[in-house]
Amino acid sequence: MGSGKSTLGKRLKSEIGWDFIDLDDYFEMRYNTTIKDYFSSHGEEAFRVAEQKMLAEVSQKEKIIIATGGGAPCFFNNMELINENGLSIYIKLSVETLAARLSGAKQVRPLVAGKSGDELKVYISDKLSERESFYHKANVIADGDVLGVDGFVRIIEASGQLLK
Repeated sequence: MGSGKSTLGKRLKSEIGWDFIDLDDYFEMRYNTTIKDYFSSHGEEAFRVAEQKMLAEVSQKEKIIIATGGGAPCFFNNMELINENGLSIYIKLSVETLAARLSGAKQVRPLVAGKSGDELKVYISDKLSERESFYHKANVIADGDVLGVDGFVRIIEASGQLLK
């Protein structure tokens, strides 16, 4: 959350001409509800099952950039699925950078709403601790604090993915 996956995906789309799907937006469109409401009425397990099915579906498309929600790589065999079907990139950012982005975000995110600066940093640090073992399965771990869109394009070019 707050790493810039969707922003980067949209910019990469215009740069390399591939389609872009934000998996969270795709979920909300497909189920005609917000993820928050789906969680409330069906629970996290049902959400993760539906999310996994959609990830499997969209990962079969060619020339596609997919931004997953932060939890998606951490369930089932999602990281393996992602890595088998394309190039995965973990946009690694510091707790401080993520906290600054989330506290100044235009969009209020329910999981961080109402948290003070220190509470937000603790929350982010805890989430990263829970998830980083999954994120570190990515093909590429990129420092999001220093790597711009051009850098990500170079990573994709070097991987040979643009030739497919």
